[in-house]
Amino acid sequence: MTVPHLPIFPSPHLPIMSLASFLARRSLHYGWLVAGLTFLALLVGAGIRSAPGVLIVPLEQEFGWSRATISLAISINLVLYGLIGPFAATIMERIGIRRTMVFALMLLAMGVGATTLMSASWQLVLLWGVVVGCGSGVIALVLGAIVVNRWFSESRGLVLGVLTASTATGQLVFLPLLASVVERFGWRTSALTLAGVALLIIPAIAFFMRDRPEEVGLRAFGDNSEIVAVSPSKVNSFTSTLNALWQGMRTRDFWLLFGSFFICGASTNGLIGTHLIPACIDHGIPEVQAASLLAVMGIFDFVGTTLSGWLSDRWNNRYLLFWYYGLRGLSLIFLPFSFHLSFYGLSVFAVFYGLDWIATVPPTVRLVANVFGKENVGVMFGWIVAGHQLGAATAAFGAGALRTWQGSYFQAFILSGILCLIAAFLVLRIGQNPTKRNSQLSSVNP
Repeated sequence: MTVPHLPIFPSPHLPIMSLASFLARRSLHYGWLVAGLTFLALLVGAGIRSAPGVLIVPLEQEFGWSRATISLAISINLVLYGLIGPFAATIMERIGIRRTMVFALMLLAMGVGATTLMSASWQLVLLWGVVVGCGSGVIALVLGAIVVNRWFSESRGLVLGVLTASTATGQLVFLPLLASVVERFGWRTSALTLAGVALLIIPAIAFFMRDRPEEVGLRAFGDNSEIVAVSPSKVNSFTSTLNALWQGMRTRDFWLLFGSFFICGASTNGLIGTHLIPACIDHGIPEVQAASLLAVMGIFDFVGTTLSGWLSDRWNNRYLLFWYYGLRGLSLIFLPFSFHLSFYGLSVFAVFYGLDWIATVPPTVRLVANVFGKENVGVMFGWIVAGHQLGAATAAFGAGALRTWQGSYFQAFILSGILCLIAAFLVLRIGQNPTKRNSQLSSVNP
């Protein structure tokens, strides 16, 4: 009997079941391909989200816009990034992960590319704030949480840690490149580069991405049950998404998770991700060298977040968060003084802060699953991420406004560090009333 030849790179006409069989023969679960595609999309989304840190000064110089005005557009972007998350989970249930990702990447490419034609500040708010904000809200942490919970029964924390670390890798890959392109060819070329990369990965997502393991005749990785037929997915409505928020708001744990993640966003994306490069330029550090600092932070964050995912499968997640927020707070308080210790002082900050940047995500997702149930992770973590981005938006605009009014970022860095120390103690209270919590969980699932 002749065994048919399976090509290493399947053509578009090769059934997806054949690709699954090809991977199975090599002991590689199809979920790893799905995770890889998700990592790639999150990496590109992270590169686009990190771009404002490189673009603030060039936009300020070309158009004469104040840093507060530019920060307003960025803060709107961050708010929408967070608010879209819970509804993105609902959209993924309705039309599927693959279609949702393709649409979001097209929206990102259109929004970023169109910024090269703008001439007024309201256009920056519309394009970068609204259009890019909506697209990035789909290609975000909620996507990683849904993929992990659908495709993996084992090693969830580790896989989520790697997917979360794609934000760091996005910085590592894009920031030095974007800073160099801006310096040599201008900010418009860097925007077109980002749009082109987003368009480039759409075909891979469209052809290889799948919504659930059952679509390729598999169970989730680590589930040793027999293969079953595709089962219909649960469809959440927008009403049930809002109802989940309402029910969550009635629990103390929701507010502890929401509040701590608000501070997380304020101390990462909103402050450091947006304003570290302009702060370095204020102290005479060239833009490319400042971008390399964020790249170094990206390297160490990839290590720290992946390790955090591994630890979240094994250690108490509340204690992990306590140490993460506490150490981050001390790092931020040290930051304004590190500018006076030459570039090497900032390098020390980059290493310690980088290890901690988004290491908070895997234990937070695990706590959300413990409190609200695995079946509600997508929508409830989406609302928690909304808190993260509201914090990021507050810090992005607030730090820009403080810089405009005070001429320095000193107050913003110190305040953010103090908030992180407060968050370190808040997270210790999560899940400390199990009897009451269990009675509330049944009402969260609509």
